[in-house]
Amino acid sequence: MAAHRKPRQRSLGGHTARTAVTVALAGAATATAFDGTGHAEPQLSPAQVKAEADKLYEQAEAATEKYNGAKEKADKAERRLNALRDEAARRTERLNSARDALGSVAAAQYRSGGLDPAVQLMLSSDPKQYLDGAAIAERAGSRQATAVERVRKQLREIEQLRGAAHVELTSLKSRQTELKRQRKTVTTKLTEARRLLSRLTDAQRAQLDTAGTAGHASRSAVRELGPASLSAATAEAPNSRAAAAVSYVYAKLGSPYVWGATGPDAFDCSGLAQAAYRSAGISLPRTTYAQIDTGRRVSRSELLPGDLVFFYSGISHVGIYVGHGQMIHAPNPTAPVRLAPIDEMPFAGATRVA
Repeated sequence: MAAHRKPRQRSLGGHTARTAVTVALAGAATATAFDGTGHAEPQLSPAQVKAEADKLYEQAEAATEKYNGAKEKADKAERRLNALRDEAARRTERLNSARDALGSVAAAQYRSGGLDPAVQLMLSSDPKQYLDGAAIAERAGSRQATAVERVRKQLREIEQLRGAAHVELTSLKSRQTELKRQRKTVTTKLTEARRLLSRLTDAQRAQLDTAGTAGHASRSAVRELGPASLSAATAEAPNSRAAAAVSYVYAKLGSPYVWGATGPDAFDCSGLAQAAYRSAGISLPRTTYAQIDTGRRVSRSELLPGDLVFFYSGISHVGIYVGHGQMIHAPNPTAPVRLAPIDEMPFAGATRVA
């Protein structure tokens, strides 16, 4: 019978090794293409790049409003915490004074020997004088008991203040954690948007800017807009406070967008609305989703200059209506405060606060 032997295995060398390596690399490249971890960027048109960047800016703005809300709550928690700590310190100082007074009384009693009143009466050379003095002492003892109860009450109140301060401290730490999370979201979205836009050439960016400026206006172009001029907008405003807010935003045309900013030289969208009405003597909440619940809701057909107009389903953007289908708003980091048609974003609602 012929001996059966296994064929000798060939080493991975030469052509076979090269083939194996090629197949492995091809497989890795295929896997990378499918799992999205490759370094090759998809080829997007300039318009697609801008659309992606705009989407990222919208997401960043939504996170900005959440950041603004968390910061507002954190600031309030910090103010409450500081007030509680100050009150606790004041009451502790009063408590220490009361304790010192009680200590003096106790020391005096100790020095007098604290004799039983009956014994003192028997030893007294003038019982009548002693009895008069005993009545005074009894009243003094009653006052001392009242002082002791007052100290006890102060102790309870201070403990309550310390407990409330602990609650506020916990709340503050939670708000600060939320602030960090939203800040990270904002910066990540803005960085990604800038990275996308950096892929465009100067000529492509200029072309997109030209296409996107239809309906936009800077301070120098306001005079050319006819009905949307400052004088027309203030004349059509429903009252003097709305007119003052409109005048304010016209004066801020060209100011830079800075997320989290409320003026006077830079703004985000809700910061601009808040600053405009602050100048008119009206205090608005800090965030878009709180601002829309201020005042009276109005329909799109009822809009008058000074009304706040809101956009996107999440109510993440706001502008101030100035008449004739136009608003002034702080768009995003790529554009300053400017005049724009309200049709450029999905309209979500409006409110009249003045």
